[in-house]
Amino acid sequence: MTKNNGLTEGPDGIVYTARLPLSSATLNYLATLIRGHCKKIGSRWRTLPAGKIAGIVLAVLRCDQRPGDLAGGNGVHRTTVTRWVREAVGLLAARAPRLDRVLKKIARSGGGVVLLDGSLIRTRRRTGSENRKNYSGKSKCHGLLVIALTDDKGRLLWVSAARPGRTSEITACRHDHLTDRLRAAGLGAIADLGFVGLDDSGPDADPAVITGYKAARNRQLTRGQKLSNKALAAVRAPVEHGFAHLKNWRVLTKVRTDPKWATTLVRALLVLTNREVSR
Repeated sequence: MTKNNGLTEGPDGIVYTARLPLSSATLNYLATLIRGHCKKIGSRWRTLPAGKIAGIVLAVLRCDQRPGDLAGGNGVHRTTVTRWVREAVGLLAARAPRLDRVLKKIARSGGGVVLLDGSLIRTRRRTGSENRKNYSGKSKCHGLLVIALTDDKGRLLWVSAARPGRTSEITACRHDHLTDRLRAAGLGAIADLGFVGLDDSGPDADPAVITGYKAARNRQLTRGQKLSNKALAAVRAPVEHGFAHLKNWRVLTKVRTDPKWATTLVRALLVLTNREVSR
């Protein structure tokens, strides 16, 4: 008796098309980068044109499509799709804004403050002691901490390197010398209570980081302090919108790749997010 264990949908599987919630300008921008990179490295021929490659890369980043699924529908190998994604992410990350240049640009345009916040990007739990540093006791999950600056309208200006989830927000800011760079540019930052203690300047110096008041067991907040916290919360609300735009890229739902690649990935998504928001 011969067994028939073939797939019910046929040997080639089922191929479907889906709509990407992105603008054609973003697709054309990424395709232009890929064409320029191919010309630079002398790559005369590829299996698919640059526009098609850009669409595949955006499907991976925006909808978290598996490279193997996209490879089967486009007649290429899974490793080829993975290589295209890594290449495009590297090209985008190289165009991410730098902290010093961003602060100088805000100062030249007449801005006085930026909004500061941090967010945890969840990662897959890995075995071994190397992953223990990625566990965040605050969020009770494994992830990587990212610090971001936005303007007063919530447009993302800069993102830091992705650090282990156990890192505190204050420690991450001190690694980047954020307060010194803010003072050098003549700017201030508005942050939440998680950044209390970051600005350890003298009492006579102007604060570089403005935070609210934190209550204690033996010290309740006064009515004026509560009103001040409420006003600061209203001012810094747009920074949450900036993170929301960034996390619309579903590849950040749970990073399954090497955490060392997360910094490049987040900075590449920053470039794409700014192009989508500003169009």
